[in-house]
Amino acid sequence: MSYCAIVGINWGDEGKGRMVDLLTEDYDIVVRYQGGGNAGHTVINEYGKFALHLLPSGIFRPGVVNVLGNGVALDPENLWLEIEDIVSKGVPITPENLKISDRASILLPWHRDLDALEEARLKDKKYGSTKQGIAPFYSDKYQKKTIMAGELLYPEYLENHLKDLMEWKNLTLTGVYGAQAYTLEQLKAWIAEFGGKIKPFICDTGAFLRKAQAGDKSILFEAQLGALRDLDYGIYPYTTSSNSIAAYAPVGSGLPSVVLDEVIGVVKAYSTCVGEGPFTCEWLGPDADALREAGFEYGAKTGRPRRVGPLDLVATRYGVQVQGATGIALTKLDVLSYMEKIPVCTQYLMHGMITDEFPFPAALPQAEPVVKYLDGWNCDISGVRTWEDLPKAAQNYVEFIEQRIGCPITYVSVGPERDAYIKR
Repeated sequence: MSYCAIVGINWGDEGKGRMVDLLTEDYDIVVRYQGGGNAGHTVINEYGKFALHLLPSGIFRPGVVNVLGNGVALDPENLWLEIEDIVSKGVPITPENLKISDRASILLPWHRDLDALEEARLKDKKYGSTKQGIAPFYSDKYQKKTIMAGELLYPEYLENHLKDLMEWKNLTLTGVYGAQAYTLEQLKAWIAEFGGKIKPFICDTGAFLRKAQAGDKSILFEAQLGALRDLDYGIYPYTTSSNSIAAYAPVGSGLPSVVLDEVIGVVKAYSTCVGEGPFTCEWLGPDADALREAGFEYGAKTGRPRRVGPLDLVATRYGVQVQGATGIALTKLDVLSYMEKIPVCTQYLMHGMITDEFPFPAALPQAEPVVKYLDGWNCDISGVRTWEDLPKAAQNYVEFIEQRIGCPITYVSVGPERDAYIKR
């Protein structure tokens, strides 16, 4: 029996999907506990290359049950398209290996509309939304203005509830944004098509997880994005609209009684960021282009070029702290093999003072990186599978990070494939 959370330490896009796909070999259940279809977890295995947006990354492992918890922003339309794509590649998805919490709230079409309308209104002050409806969805959820997945099993109740919500939401669409109102017929048709398709997967996942807990099953909790995009602890307001930290896993999964044994934080060997907001170590120009191409740094959901730069140890140490990480998986170390000297941000310069502390969001734009250069290894390490075979300069880089962030690095990824890693 083991309860482990896989979480992002930085801005997201660290490689959590490949770690979940790898580690599910030792787990019975994988639970996605927050977020929606606004980010992708890239997984490469014997079935091919996939960018998962809603499905838990354990879906490829035979015998593993995958759960979408009550904390998830459940978009039936995009979930069904994702299921169809995965199934077409030979991966079986049935109510036996995918279960959707009846307490998960449904992201409706108007949430995506409102996301795009608000970003357009903000213009150059936009948050960098992926326009998947996440912020409007979570806003409605906390106003108690959403449909729960379990309501799909109660059609008469659902129709009355949907009608009430539509009348309220149309006031905002038409009155604030001058957009077109929804009709009940439109919503009922959408619910019938996509809600009907996911209905067989909906159940009391809380009861399922409690039974699994009593039966000593091992559970892996999968987060979306990273600590710096957490609603409470991230670079607000340039965050997501849910809690991506490990502490939320028990609540968002549907198993609030669970106590995590382990928190594996995922850190990329350099910094990347999709979206707006302060990014202290950002590179621009040819250096950024070279790193972006070496790591193929484009958003899994949007295809947008990721902002890139050297590893930020100030932000990473903060992420380790708020995640309560017990171990680190360092990904994409192989990408840095082209560099003769590898830059690392060790501290920030703030108003003429050196600091090791991650600043309050409003102060972040004033931060400047203090950079140290480490020797590169200048050779291909993608085939290395043991620590001893890793070049000494690469070992030094890993150990330097480990010492500065105060958390052991237990996994080192040297490629995107499932077996391309070193366990220390």
